[in-house]
Amino acid sequence: MSTSIDRYFTDAKNWSKELTRLREILLECDLDEDLKWGKPCYGFEGENIAILQPMKNVLALMFFKGALLDDPDQLLEAPGPNSRSGRRFRFQTLEDIETAKDAIGSFVAEAIEKSGTEIEKPDAIELPQELIIRLDEDTELKAAFDALTPGRQRGYGLHVAGAKQAATRLARIDKYRPRILEGKGIHDR
Repeated sequence: MSTSIDRYFTDAKNWSKELTRLREILLECDLDEDLKWGKPCYGFEGENIAILQPMKNVLALMFFKGALLDDPDQLLEAPGPNSRSGRRFRFQTLEDIETAKDAIGSFVAEAIEKSGTEIEKPDAIELPQELIIRLDEDTELKAAFDALTPGRQRGYGLHVAGAKQAATRLARIDKYRPRILEGKGIHDR
């Protein structure tokens, strides 16, 4: 256990007891612990398995490839409507965690077993028509967009497509053009 991880848990103002209990359960499953993306992340032989996600009203344990896990009781949920692989287990009390201890262990064991399995990705990224037209018109933007990772391309596509009006979709493309040219995703800093 590293000092920065220990500090994360000792400095936690919210969910302190719950975070500590989840940590104990995950370490009992022989997972490695590291601080990634500013949160405790648990892995096995170099593969990310799960991450703790403290939020205002809930504490979540998110499995990176949770969509592959057998979940007959539907304990796991997608973090958002466009999530393809991650699934999270939500907790609000220490009792919730204790009740779910066996299920957590089962999910971790299955996640380790399936850690090398790839999640099926769609062949093509669906882009809104306005973005397709703009990319055809602007060769510099197209070259930069094509150089982005598929996840970054998808992020821009979802954001642009999320606007109800064509004028707003075009404004979003114009707004993010400089970031695309820099090779940054929509959520990159």
